[in-house]
Amino acid sequence: MKLNIRVIESEQFGQNAYLAWKDGSSEAIIVDPGFDTDGIHEHLQREKLTLVAILNTHGHVDHMAGNATMKEAYPAAPIIIGTGDAEMLTNPQLNLSAKWGFHIVSPAADRLVNEGDDLNYGFELSVLDIPGHSPGHVVFVARLETATIVFGGDVLFRDGIGRTDFPNGNFEQLASGIRTKLYTLPDNTRVLPGHGPTTTVGQEKQTNPFVSA
Repeated sequence: MKLNIRVIESEQFGQNAYLAWKDGSSEAIIVDPGFDTDGIHEHLQREKLTLVAILNTHGHVDHMAGNATMKEAYPAAPIIIGTGDAEMLTNPQLNLSAKWGFHIVSPAADRLVNEGDDLNYGFELSVLDIPGHSPGHVVFVARLETATIVFGGDVLFRDGIGRTDFPNGNFEQLASGIRTKLYTLPDNTRVLPGHGPTTTVGQEKQTNPFVSA
C-alpha cells in the first residue's frame, strides 16, 4: 500500500503540517494543521480529497492554529489529541499563543487518545505517548508493508529534539521516550518532524547530539 504525504510548511515558526491519504482513496487526514490553512485547502482541492480527521501531536499553538478553520470546513472530521494536552486546545495561556500575542484557541477535542490506541483511515496509525516537550505529546506511527512512518511533532528532529524549556517540559522524559519508543523502531523508519527536514531513526541514533542510542 502506498501512502501519499504532502507537507505544508507555515511561515510562522517554520512548522510542518502533513496531509496523508492512502493511494486511490479520496479521504485524507491532516496532522498538526498550522497557520497555513490556505495551503492545506489547496492540496485538498487539487487532489480532490475530503478531510476525515484532524490530528494534533500536541497542543502548542503552531501545531493547532489551523484546527478551527479545518473543522469549520469539514465539521465531520474529529479533532484528536493526546489526553494530557487536551486543555491546551482551548486555553491560549497553555498553548502559548498568548505568549506570542496571538490568543488562538481551537474547538475542544472530539477524541482523546493514549498509548495503545489505534486509528484507521484506510491505513492504520498507532499512538505512542512521548511527553517532555509538552505533558501530553503523542506521535502517530504508520506501519506499512514496506515502511514505518512516524508523524512525530516536536519530539525528534534531524540532529535535534523538541524544546524542554516550555512550561511542563522535561528533558529526561523526552530523552527516555525517544530511546525506548522511537529508537526501538527499525532504523529505516521515517520520522516526519514538526519542524525541519525528514530524518530516519537510524540516522538519529548515530548522529543526534542530544539523545544518543
